[in-house]
Amino acid sequence: MRPEALNWSVENCPIDGTMAVLGEKWAVAVMREVFSGVRRFEDMRERTGVPRQVLTNRLAMLVEQGLLRREPYQEPGSRRRYEYRLTPKGFDLYPILIALRAWGERYLTGPEGPSVRAIHRGCDADVHLTVHCADGHELTDPREVALTPGPGAIRLDPA
Repeated sequence: MRPEALNWSVENCPIDGTMAVLGEKWAVAVMREVFSGVRRFEDMRERTGVPRQVLTNRLAMLVEQGLLRREPYQEPGSRRRYEYRLTPKGFDLYPILIALRAWGERYLTGPEGPSVRAIHRGCDADVHLTVHCADGHELTDPREVALTPGPGAIRLDPA
């Protein structure tokens, strides 16, 4: 039996769109660093080891996509430089980074434990994601979720 999903185009898929922005290792690494408080170019380069031109390109793309904004700063006796700050659109990526961290912690961390924890500043408890439907039901099994065509779906002509 042919899956129903094959009757619908993926040309405007929101997952594909997200991956077009974040689907490259260094873009995610830059976002991780900015979320961690590392906002200056040289600090990012030192911490990640990303080549200079690659970092320049990723930062420009993330600014162009509206995830980061450039803020000027100047150290005494130096030229003006920029640091990178999250925009509201950038902050909205935080759950994705928490989910990536949790998956890596579950499947890739050695017996010594994770190298980083995400904690609630208010009580120091570990942060984790939950999935809820619009009516507030917590979904704990991916099989409880069905992907169906949305209002922007494009039906393919049957071949």
